[in-house]
Amino acid sequence: MANIPVPNWHPARLPDARTLEGRFVRLEKFDPTRHSDGLYAALQGPSPDPKLWDYLPWGPFPDRTDFDKWISAHTADPDPWVYCVVDKATGVVDGSLSLTSIVPAHGRIEIGGVLFGTGMQRTPKGTEAVYLLAKEAFELGNRRLEWKCNNENARSKRAAERFGFTFEAVFRQHMVLKGKNRDTAWYSIIDSEWPAVREAFERWLAEENFDKTGQQIKPLESFRVSPTS
Repeated sequence: MANIPVPNWHPARLPDARTLEGRFVRLEKFDPTRHSDGLYAALQGPSPDPKLWDYLPWGPFPDRTDFDKWISAHTADPDPWVYCVVDKATGVVDGSLSLTSIVPAHGRIEIGGVLFGTGMQRTPKGTEAVYLLAKEAFELGNRRLEWKCNNENARSKRAAERFGFTFEAVFRQHMVLKGKNRDTAWYSIIDSEWPAVREAFERWLAEENFDKTGQQIKPLESFRVSPTS
């Protein structure tokens, strides 16, 4: 792809405060007044995910004051652009995720800061949240959507592959976080790949792909392997 012309290129647009609506969840731009209590309950409530913070640069936050200080600082600037994941059936905040590493001039953006509480596990909500944010990223005019994680974070790497990201490389000794070395695994979806990835998401999320108990009938990857089946 080196030196391929990009005719009529225009920088991507910045994200805005619109709510992104799905079937199971909606993504609302984080507002401390509306979302802080619910997000803290989702992430640090009575039954938190014990592995949630293992590979993240911040957390955990057993003390609410520390959480409030962190979330205030974390959302003070427009990068990261943080969304809360709200369950459409209950109105409960189940987690958050962000658009980050926002570089409009080159049409590059990342989904990061993924913080899904236990209420999102083993449900379609996490997949739909990622789909909605990926869809927004490309509709803003980006050419490249990134996913990065600690190379030891098997759960995040598996998620990236399931969502349709392509593995690119490992950046060795990329960071020092919480006093430990971090090698970072890089994944991406580019704009030419997005239509097929989007179709797979949409077919997986469709009502007919779930049984009466809410369990998937076909896995997400199957729609990419055989998109016309």
